[in-house]
Amino acid sequence: MAELKTKQNSASVHDFINSFADTEQKRDDSFELLRLMQNLTGFEPKMWGDSIIGFGSYHYKSERSSQEGDWFLVGFSPRKAAISLYVYSGMPEHEHLLKYLGKFKMGRACVYAKKLSDINITALERLVKETVSFLQSRYGK
Repeated sequence: MAELKTKQNSASVHDFINSFADTEQKRDDSFELLRLMQNLTGFEPKMWGDSIIGFGSYHYKSERSSQEGDWFLVGFSPRKAAISLYVYSGMPEHEHLLKYLGKFKMGRACVYAKKLSDINITALERLVKETVSFLQSRYGK
């Protein structure tokens, strides 16, 4: 089994945002997301790999394979094309949480937004809380 490459590390979150976010808008949005996710989760932001900021963590074991590892509960990355929001469980019973989120595109379990002002913050807060609650109940705190 291949080892998971994206792991929590001790790199500076603030330094990462200041150097990686390619526009002032993306930097501002990133620092706002940092405050929002830290307040909602109660967890300090940590770097995961080279380009993801995660909050909290859980240990998972795949039911379909022998893969297991640690992953963040929620997070984001200020990528060039869009801000990647890792705030969605991908479970069908959570699809209703996306209804009022605003202007975004969807990946497998990732929400892509061009800028934070495209997103309904109240809906994002609910999505973050529900995702954290779901993951903690499924995998433990």
